Amino acid sequence: MSFIKGLKCRECGREYPKEPLHVCEFCFGPLEVDYDYQGIQRVLSREVIAQRPFTMWRYRELLPLDEEPMVGLRVGGTPLIKADRLAKALGAAELYIKNDAVNFPTLSFKDRVVAVALSKAKEFGFEVVACASTGNLANSVAALAATNGLRSYVFIPADLEQGKVLGTLIYGTQLIGIKGSYDEVNRLCSEIAGKYGWAFVNINIRPYYAEGSKTFGFETAEQLGWRLPRHIVVPMAGGSLITKIWKAFQELQKVGLIEKSECRIHGAQATGCAPITTAFKEGADLIKPVKPQTIAKSLAIGNPADGFYALKTIRESGGWAEDISDEEIIEAMKLLAETEGIFTETAGGVTVGVAQKLLEKGAIPKEESIVISITGNGLKTQEAILGKVGAAQVINAKLNEFEALVREK
Repeated sequence: MSFIKGLKCRECGREYPKEPLHVCEFCFGPLEVDYDYQGIQRVLSREVIAQRPFTMWRYRELLPLDEEPMVGLRVGGTPLIKADRLAKALGAAELYIKNDAVNFPTLSFKDRVVAVALSKAKEFGFEVVACASTGNLANSVAALAATNGLRSYVFIPADLEQGKVLGTLIYGTQLIGIKGSYDEVNRLCSEIAGKYGWAFVNINIRPYYAEGSKTFGFETAEQLGWRLPRHIVVPMAGGSLITKIWKAFQELQKVGLIEKSECRIHGAQATGCAPITTAFKEGADLIKPVKPQTIAKSLAIGNPADGFYALKTIRESGGWAEDISDEEIIEAMKLLAETEGIFTETAGGVTVGVAQKLLEKGAIPKEESIVISITGNGLKTQEAILGKVGAAQVINAKLNEFEALVREK
């Protein structure tokens, strides 16, 4: 049973049918999915959810499909880890890692949004799917399209990390590198989407695509025993993820799955691409576009589409926004690996480093519960730490050489 009422403009509230639309034709505001929450509350309970497989689809009434999901049936269900060793290093009392670095199949949270987007594209009858990407989305669109016989075109900045390039090409997609930033890639894709009529997951399918991010929040609340953390730190690129986690927490309260409670949502960016955190610190509503200069390429969106709404989310929740340097990103990646055995990509270094910074400055009280969002796997961004973590100590296969090495320690 579908509980989608249609689409609604975030700005003027004008309603639209369930079609591949993403912009209000009257005020040019973004469209988002509108649900029948009363209907959902009548059929969805903790007990019903508990009987379902632990994937993102256990919350399917709160996702924008009219039919059963057709793509990414095993996506989601990633671990929430109580990170005691990292907590000790940061001086926090109760710290958790939500680890989408092990999401199936392409090791990032983007598998969640793509599973929804491609399922919806199939409902609409599209045969070609596409995206503009900073890397993780490219991997996911290529992989999930391949599993469902969909033709795919993927557009990326030409200077992406090789792990993400190879991790896209392997699926047989049409990969097109653009000389320029992600923002230039996205502008081109908007033109292509209008001319060719393909299902661009983060353009004309965007309202449905973005809803997949809510499952990151749904799972977090359920894994905490159907409660919200007092704080959650979320990476920001285009700004969509942070707004959808906030929406997820509000929806859980609306349909009675959790008690009404407060959660402060904190946004994290790299200093080399920090348009949202800069606006927050300046007390501004206007996001000033920047030219990205950071190793955190998955967050390198200088003109974030949902930047305004990310700011609104942070302020409404009582959270904070902060950014850290590339050097701090690498140190945070190493700290997470050395304390919790989790190899995150650079975006995860951003969230860990920002959490550390917010704890040090008192924006997050050390005695309150904290979740740090890890959204991608470090195997994809190995260039960032090349030469930063030492090298193997090479000896001959002789016991005396090993013992000499040990003595040096």
